[in-house]
Amino acid sequence: MNAPRTPWVPVGEPVDAPDAPYAPPVPVAHAAVHAAAPRIPGNDYGVLPAPVLGAWEPRLPVSVVIPARGGQDRLDLTLAALAAQTYPAHLLEVIVVDDGSAPPLRLPEIAPERTRIVPGAPGRRGIAWALETGTAVADGEVIHRMDADIVSYREHVEAHMRWHHLAGYLVVLGTLRFTAMTGTPPTPAEVQIAVAKDKADSLFTEDPEHGHDWIVELVAAHRGFRGAPSSLLHRVHVGATVSLPAALLKEAGGLDTSLRLGEDTELGYRLTQTGAVFVPDAEALSWHLGTTTAMRRPADVRRHNDPFIADRVPYRRHLRTDAGRQWLVPYVDVVVDARGASFEDVRASADGALASSLPDVHVTLAGPWASPAGERHEPVGGPLDDPLLDLRLLRGQYAHDGRVSFVERVPPTSAPAPFRLVCPAGWVPGTESLAMLVERAEQDDEGLLLVALDEDESGVLAARLERTSAVARARRVAREGESLDDVIAELHGATWLDAESWRLRPAARAYPYWATNRNREAVRWRAAAESRAREAERAQRQIAALKAELKELRAAAAKGRRDTVRWKEKAEQRRLEAVALRQARQRSLLGRAARGLRRLTEGS
Repeated sequence: MNAPRTPWVPVGEPVDAPDAPYAPPVPVAHAAVHAAAPRIPGNDYGVLPAPVLGAWEPRLPVSVVIPARGGQDRLDLTLAALAAQTYPAHLLEVIVVDDGSAPPLRLPEIAPERTRIVPGAPGRRGIAWALETGTAVADGEVIHRMDADIVSYREHVEAHMRWHHLAGYLVVLGTLRFTAMTGTPPTPAEVQIAVAKDKADSLFTEDPEHGHDWIVELVAAHRGFRGAPSSLLHRVHVGATVSLPAALLKEAGGLDTSLRLGEDTELGYRLTQTGAVFVPDAEALSWHLGTTTAMRRPADVRRHNDPFIADRVPYRRHLRTDAGRQWLVPYVDVVVDARGASFEDVRASADGALASSLPDVHVTLAGPWASPAGERHEPVGGPLDDPLLDLRLLRGQYAHDGRVSFVERVPPTSAPAPFRLVCPAGWVPGTESLAMLVERAEQDDEGLLLVALDEDESGVLAARLERTSAVARARRVAREGESLDDVIAELHGATWLDAESWRLRPAARAYPYWATNRNREAVRWRAAAESRAREAERAQRQIAALKAELKELRAAAAKGRRDTVRWKEKAEQRRLEAVALRQARQRSLLGRAARGLRRLTEGS
């Protein structure tokens, strides 16, 4: 029987982790803080003094890694443009990874001096594997990924590299112009000459129907991406032309070679969790020869990518709407330290977290698990008097729950999960606590929320909601002896909250709220929701009937008003006719009287 699949194992020292068919690339924990690293608040790379192109002295070596399968003609143009770059030739190497081309790719006459073609690993196909192969043999301190259908402008590589000389945790993205490649394409020699003379504009005609307009709009909407929130950073990580330090790529865990498409988006997400800053450079220009698969078959690409991205990128909340699911990478990792705590207190905290309304919560229990796992002999006094009894009970309680992991020490961050709640044992988050706290943190992209739980002479006991990227950034730039919380507050913001408003309660008070069968409660609430929905439907039908009846009454009332006006008009007409008749009758009587009087007078 196969072991159960563990959705996610946190960085650190997991104990007795079952075998799994796939685990996400594990980020490397920072070995030490970097005193010389510049401090960048959020993604505001504008605080760095970027030099003017052509007015600075490069010193870092860069490896341009190009995955390619077939397309020799376009690759020749790509290499010809790279041969005319302003970046010093002795600092530039190009590695083309042949991902199973038939016939094999060849090195053209026009290419940078230090260009080589390496074969892909046997039986391992796809862009991710090709990039892994190329980066493994690269010598540069910076890895510049480039597609095999890119014709770069003269200062393209230099524009990327000027940023990497300023900080060691930047991800720089070039700007693409798309061409439909109509007519006869230029030769490699023509490309090299045009690029060298800074006339790359004249090589192609821009395609008005295709482009990365969505990136342009996204960048413009956030002040050149300087004000972009953490949850959006990975969206602009498009692999056609992107560069980053080799050490940062290794720290993030490298490429996810299980992915055939969408590997750039997924890597961009994990780079975010390392505290990386994303820099879209409008001066790092290049031509993209033809359209991308995503442009030609957008619906098919989304259909293919959505399941894999949903499993790995918790920020894509719209992809995680299925009820009852577990996901590879959790949205929130709840860490509870079991050292010195009772089984009941740790269980209360863990079960409260697992009963969250968020569907993608993981619980990490920290403690000396190796001791109870390694001792197989019967303790003195029997199992009930075992000094490690509470730890054994916790292992027995959660050993087969895929949402719970056991670690010896709490890792520096919960990467690749974007959030971590450090919850003291015996304090229980309410059903909505995690969702409320994450929503509060996302409002202003804050790095740390501190929930005051209790206070005594030793200080304030607090639960901590940490943004993984903010903690990683603080660890990267903090000076020796400096408080990480102070650095997080400076670069991302930190706020104190009260426990009651955010529904964190001690176990004694919280017990009635969570001590129920979770599935039964879910069914009950779902049934209640369905009942309310049916009641709402009935109410809507009643409202519709009342509206129809009201419409009829209003129509009848309007008709009555019209009839009343008509009868009033008729009555008034009859009255006027009667008056006229009386007046006519009176005139007739007076006339006969006058005529009779005249006859009497004449007879006399």
